[in-house]
Amino acid sequence: MITLVFGSSLPSPTPPEAAVVTPATKKCGSLVTGRRIFPNGCGSGSGNGFPPFLPKEVEKIKDPFARNLAQRMERLPVQMGLDDETCIMSSCVKPLVQTKNNPVVLLHCFDSSCLEWRCTYPLLEEAGLEAWAIDVLGWGFSDLERLPPCNPESKRHHLYQFWKSYIRRPMILVGPSLGASVAIDFAVSYPFAVEKLVLINASVYSEGSKLAELPRILAYAGVCLLRSIPLRLYANTLAFNDISLATTFDWTNVGRLHCLLPWWKDATVSFMSSGGYNVVAQIKQVKQKALIICSEEDRIITYKQTLRLRCELPSAIMRLIPDGGHLPHVDNPTSVAKLIAGFARNDRC
Repeated sequence: MITLVFGSSLPSPTPPEAAVVTPATKKCGSLVTGRRIFPNGCGSGSGNGFPPFLPKEVEKIKDPFARNLAQRMERLPVQMGLDDETCIMSSCVKPLVQTKNNPVVLLHCFDSSCLEWRCTYPLLEEAGLEAWAIDVLGWGFSDLERLPPCNPESKRHHLYQFWKSYIRRPMILVGPSLGASVAIDFAVSYPFAVEKLVLINASVYSEGSKLAELPRILAYAGVCLLRSIPLRLYANTLAFNDISLATTFDWTNVGRLHCLLPWWKDATVSFMSSGGYNVVAQIKQVKQKALIICSEEDRIITYKQTLRLRCELPSAIMRLIPDGGHLPHVDNPTSVAKLIAGFARNDRC
């Protein structure tokens, strides 16, 4: 995880009733049978319990929650176009059981992965929610050997194709930090796919990035710095409060694990060169109910920015976590899980 911010046409939305299982999905067998979701056999794991597509450095991680969630990760085929060449094996953690209620779908922040949800995900399952944790295109652990564009349009289209193939019901879409921009962009573009929004310390007021103007050689140099351990350590000191040095190092290893994949640099430069997310004009177009979660100890997103978002989303409610940092779903998971569960069930939290 790192909390820098960057500022997005593809096929028109297909109504949910038109969603079908794609040929690429059939390659790996049926994923949904009745109400229970069964493993599809892809990424079935190695002798150490981790799926084989994860970098070997995952074995050095000490955080038991990160190790447990990593062992549940798998890749599902997502068809981006009309031919098999555009199929992306997309990394995620999917629920063991499908419930009658609409699912909770967890996104992550900039240049991170679904391992960000390692502490909160099990609590959401214990609360009886059907929860999906999905890696946003270009980040996480999807197979990007045939590198697609990783701009905001492609990220939106990939998430929609994932939803159309596997979820197929209105969802409670959760976005922390820059993931809130991903969630707003998606909810405005595909309103029938989103029942509610949960925005955590939302980074939504960046009006694009000047990184798109950089020569590519400088963009690649910046990306190399982005992966560096010193910068990641510094980002963790900003994002989290009152954690030990040993925990800081371990969480740094968790947050940069996806950076060790061979296509990470190209995918990140692709996003940076696009200019990133700019959802300022879309915020007032959001029609869904929204829960805004902010942390009193957030040193990245100001309380003033959160209040502005609350004013621009008239159907939103706002809740404060007194002792949380920028990513409270990591350092204060009990509070975040309780808020998400209450909002998902009956808007009470």
